[in-house]
Amino acid sequence: MRNILLVLFSLTSIELLAAPDKIVSLAPHTTELVFALGAGSRLVAVSDYSDYPKEATRLPSVASYNGVDFEKILMLEPDLILAWQGGNKPQDLSKLASLGLKLFYSKPQKPEDVAAELVALGALLGAEERAQQLSKTYLSRLEMLKTKYYQKHQKSVFYYMWPKPLMSIGNGAWANQLLNICGSRSAFDDLSIDYPEVNLQDVINRKPEILVAAMKTNLQDAKSFWTEFGDVLNAEVVVVNPDRLHRFTPRLLDGLEDLCEQLNF
Repeated sequence: MRNILLVLFSLTSIELLAAPDKIVSLAPHTTELVFALGAGSRLVAVSDYSDYPKEATRLPSVASYNGVDFEKILMLEPDLILAWQGGNKPQDLSKLASLGLKLFYSKPQKPEDVAAELVALGALLGAEERAQQLSKTYLSRLEMLKTKYYQKHQKSVFYYMWPKPLMSIGNGAWANQLLNICGSRSAFDDLSIDYPEVNLQDVINRKPEILVAAMKTNLQDAKSFWTEFGDVLNAEVVVVNPDRLHRFTPRLLDGLEDLCEQLNF
């Protein structure tokens, strides 16, 4: 067997004797990455909300908002666990590592990192060629979107993921990076808190040009929420798919293109 050594962003290294046959994914986006690399058949368990592609919904869940199910994971005897630093509980990941399990840590900070994670995971799964092609295509399309929608004077956007309470995004949030690519910026980009809770008066005072509902709702319901504020808030309302925009996979670019088109109507 060949030795595989992976170094991801100089944060961690993994040594495996061979490409893993039994993989556990602890986040929806790492589940998607495995399928994108053509290794979905090697997944033996996933996390809650791993709903893309459809085949992922047939796999047992061993992770939720509350944490991971250690007993189920140990019974599966996985060769590799895909963990999300920033999504999974640090204490859970530490315990899994202490049990001698091999962990791949996903921690994308910017859209370009999706390509780097594809390459890193592809090397580990023995899917280097596919990973390189996916990465190249992804970066090319991302650059195209940046060029197409770049604006020196960005539009002010109120981007929210939940109406009650209103949860928005600050300067360092993932979604604000996406807005920047689309030639826009968060109306709350002066805040250092990534995901601040705001009130309606705050939104009205900042006079955003567009209201983006990044949630699973329809346009009619999203508009009705703002109807009573029409006299003081003159802004277009759009709805975007949060799964595509907030999961760190190649599908991100489909969501990003849709976001950019709606912001530049």
